[in-house]
Amino acid sequence: MLQTRIYKILAFGIIVLMFSSCELFKSSISDSASQATGWRINENGGFQYNINFKDQHTGPGLVFIPGGTYIKGRVQDDIMREWNNQPVRMQVRSFYMDQTEVTNLMYLEYLDWIKRVFGQAGPEYREIYSAALPDTLVWRNQLGFNEDMVNNYLRHPGFRNHPVVGVSWQQAVNFAKWRSNRVNEKLLEDNGYLASGTRLTDSLSPEKNFDLETYLNSVSSVYGGALVNDDPNNPKFLGQSALKRNRETDSLSIIKVGFEDGILLPEYRLPTEAEWEYAALGLSGIREYNSYQGKKKFPWSGNTSRSMSRGDRGDQLANFKQGRGDYSGIAGWSDDNAEITADVRRFPPNDFGLYGMAGNVSEWVADVYRPVTESDLNDIGYFRGNYFSDPVIGEDGKVVIASIDDDIKEVTPAGRPYYAQLPGSVLRKPTENDEAVLRANYNRSDNRDYKDGDAYSSRSEDDNMYKSPVDNNDQSNLKLNTLVSNRTRVIKGGSWKDRSYWLDPAQRRYLPEYIGADFVGFRCAMSYMGIKPNSSRKRPRG
Repeated sequence: MLQTRIYKILAFGIIVLMFSSCELFKSSISDSASQATGWRINENGGFQYNINFKDQHTGPGLVFIPGGTYIKGRVQDDIMREWNNQPVRMQVRSFYMDQTEVTNLMYLEYLDWIKRVFGQAGPEYREIYSAALPDTLVWRNQLGFNEDMVNNYLRHPGFRNHPVVGVSWQQAVNFAKWRSNRVNEKLLEDNGYLASGTRLTDSLSPEKNFDLETYLNSVSSVYGGALVNDDPNNPKFLGQSALKRNRETDSLSIIKVGFEDGILLPEYRLPTEAEWEYAALGLSGIREYNSYQGKKKFPWSGNTSRSMSRGDRGDQLANFKQGRGDYSGIAGWSDDNAEITADVRRFPPNDFGLYGMAGNVSEWVADVYRPVTESDLNDIGYFRGNYFSDPVIGEDGKVVIASIDDDIKEVTPAGRPYYAQLPGSVLRKPTENDEAVLRANYNRSDNRDYKDGDAYSSRSEDDNMYKSPVDNNDQSNLKLNTLVSNRTRVIKGGSWKDRSYWLDPAQRRYLPEYIGADFVGFRCAMSYMGIKPNSSRKRPRG
């Protein structure tokens, strides 16, 4: 009996101690006390940080893709036994991806902004607009009637929700940069750090536009200096959240937002090949406990391209070429209603909620093409194409903002202008070798051909098997006639011009980064900051 009472007293004491500890922990959190110094976080004049951050909010058009493992490159119908599809196990971190391909309507909004900001300025700026235009001549065919597509596909409302095509890899990258700036500009406006309607003001010009990296590194250069020169008592560009009044002096100061505030989103970008393939497979649909059961040939379950559901049995599940001279089937109930491209939501999504991951258009991804995947060097978040750069620092110790007079223009081998940066952005330069001294993880800025399966390139940067005649704009190097170079990018997925063989997410092809095609589009991705949320973890029943 006495022993039982002692056990009860001990148990009660443990419970009281646990509650006391919890209350102390809650008290330290509610008081915002630093576990490093004991000082209060967010105290007036002290360290400022968003300790109440819950989770990254989803950007416009995006779908959350929980990370996981998968077999990259496994092709069930690899009849050619191609070297570039060898299976390797790969881990992908959680990320976001566009629910659909970028549409004509989305790209026209981008062109409208470029035209308003740069197209109406001097002649030196107008080429920026022409450099952003898709190549509509990709629709021409020597023995085909497609001139109506040349003139109408991009701009006609009938194609507004079709994927944009004729866009080069370089143009797709610039669209993603523009999208990052516009989305974060609106977030600052919605949270009161920019005045309502600032992004639509008539004062926008080549020297007065919003760039996220400029805002973070040199707020005095945003909107041509309008933010720091704005009158706090009668603000034109500043929102109320950006103004802080000093009680002692009754003066106003400007508050700038940083990533630590949890308001801004990471950049929109092209997905890596590993991310795209993982998202297209949608393996969660065949998941059982902690294993993936069976194999998948398509982004949907099963080994046929037709629906097996009762309501739409026999209907095609993607837009692709069904046979010679057959792009849509016989007109009638079984017609897939897509002679060329289709509405981006015309066919059902995969298990991640992504549309068009098979058929419609092939898509640019971020990677430089090489036949081999060096999984022994990296088996998580694999990507080939890193080109590290740093902001240019001026004599005053501040970052330099790019202008039209800087070396930001390039003429591609196809003869078209290309702007790697726009005026108003932070001018960048390749990471110099002396800035990477004694680093174990990298020692140069350009890593596109790092250990790419060629013994020569592993020893020397100047002599490797992938140096094509157009590599680095060097037209004189005619020793090797290969299309594979550091400017050759991977395209993924089948298109409206392809047979079902190419619908396998593991299939991969390539094109030079400076040309477009009538069967190639793109979609954007965004990194996810934080650990994978538990809400995506659902245990099967039984």
